[in-house]
Amino acid sequence: MTIHAGLPDDLDNTALEPQQVGSLEHYPEVRSRFLPHVHDLVVCLPPNYEQEPNRSYPVLYLHDGQNVFDDLPMSPFGVQWGVDTTARALMNAGIIEPLILVAIGNAGRDRIDEYTPTRDSTHDAGGMADRYGQMLVYETKPFIDKRYRTKRGARDTGLAGSSLGGLLTLHLGLTHSAIFGKLALLSPSVWWDDRWIVRQLVASGERQSALVIWLDVGTAEPRMLKGTQLLYRMLIRKGWTPGVDLHYMEAEGARHDERAWGERTGLFLQFLFPAYKRAN
Repeated sequence: MTIHAGLPDDLDNTALEPQQVGSLEHYPEVRSRFLPHVHDLVVCLPPNYEQEPNRSYPVLYLHDGQNVFDDLPMSPFGVQWGVDTTARALMNAGIIEPLILVAIGNAGRDRIDEYTPTRDSTHDAGGMADRYGQMLVYETKPFIDKRYRTKRGARDTGLAGSSLGGLLTLHLGLTHSAIFGKLALLSPSVWWDDRWIVRQLVASGERQSALVIWLDVGTAEPRMLKGTQLLYRMLIRKGWTPGVDLHYMEAEGARHDERAWGERTGLFLQFLFPAYKRAN
């Protein structure tokens, strides 16, 4: 992967054209002013997108983009979540509202730095999540909004991630709640930097955001289980209501891997993007 450092002020990705990969649109090696690494973007459009030119759609952004789509076999683990396959089936069945999916590839070995909000001295790594968030808010989302017919408000814009991607998702949801209104946290790495994310919630005062949150963890991932249970209790203490704007799930026997997260994809899509009619 090409690394760009010291990018010029006139950086402009708006002229990029996608490569068609099956049903997906792939933008390889998209540059950023905020991060030294390029990131792939992969877009999955809903059924009938071309046939309904006057319709706009909510958007779900997914971290670890190499691992989430069946039609883009890039995963280093050999198993994808299959979000594209699951989402299309649910859209075609009228179970979830049609939406655009955008997968953002991670930075490989530097993923741990970009996905964490603080530097953890135990791992001698981390602390670039805010810069990743700047890329997402000031470059990626405007690019997608310009290129595609999107609903741009927070209630129609979601983030999803697993493990460190779940930690990143919660941090960006809390710091950019005017941009992202729906979060899916799958097996989040609450343990990072002595549970920094929980301490931040404790110190944050009164709840200010209208975030809708899906939170889950597998019972066969003990390192994640206790931290996720603690996070769930803290979210309730901060004012989220189970079954309304917060859904918590412990997946019996589920491990910390792509297969397990893929099996829960349909559930979090139904919670965050249920099919119903509403005014645009």
